[in-house]
Amino acid sequence: MSEATEKKDQELEEVINQEEKQAEGVETIENDSIEGAEQGAQAELSVEEQYEAKIAELEAKLQEEENRFLRLRADFDNMRRRNQLDREASEKYRSQKLLTDLLPVIDNLERALEVEVTSEDAKSLYKGIEMVYRTLVDATNKEGLEAIVAEGEQFDPNVHQAVMQESDTEKESGIVLRELQKGYKLKDRVLRPSMVSVNE
Repeated sequence: MSEATEKKDQELEEVINQEEKQAEGVETIENDSIEGAEQGAQAELSVEEQYEAKIAELEAKLQEEENRFLRLRADFDNMRRRNQLDREASEKYRSQKLLTDLLPVIDNLERALEVEVTSEDAKSLYKGIEMVYRTLVDATNKEGLEAIVAEGEQFDPNVHQAVMQESDTEKESGIVLRELQKGYKLKDRVLRPSMVSVNE
């Protein structure tokens, strides 16, 4: 083999080696690009997941605050209604204590009016007591005080207090036969139940 041929073979071999190296470099670059793209996609996906998690967390907090607001609003409405009812009850029963204190006075005046009088002086005193009694009863009635009906009524433990039992075959069992002490109501509230005797 001549030197010229050997030289050509060497040059050809060098060219082939260079092309192989270039091909390997291109393949390496392509692999690096693919790996970089995959890593970028993974990083982008991770950021998106983080955003979604943050959004879910904020939505949960928002829902919690909305529920808290609704509870506070309901509590406020309930408190306002209770205060309104308390004010109405206070206005409705504002004279309860005074009327309760006046009941013994009314009882004493009624007992005084049950006494029979014969002399003119006693009759004048009787009329004066009667006038005071009527004036007092009218004033208390204007405030909502009313006597509880008892005698002849069916016994009602809500407004009657049974202190004794009697027997009357002509009347039904449980009927109030006698009223021993008058009871009173202030509008729909019992101030004092009637003390009664009930038929067996």
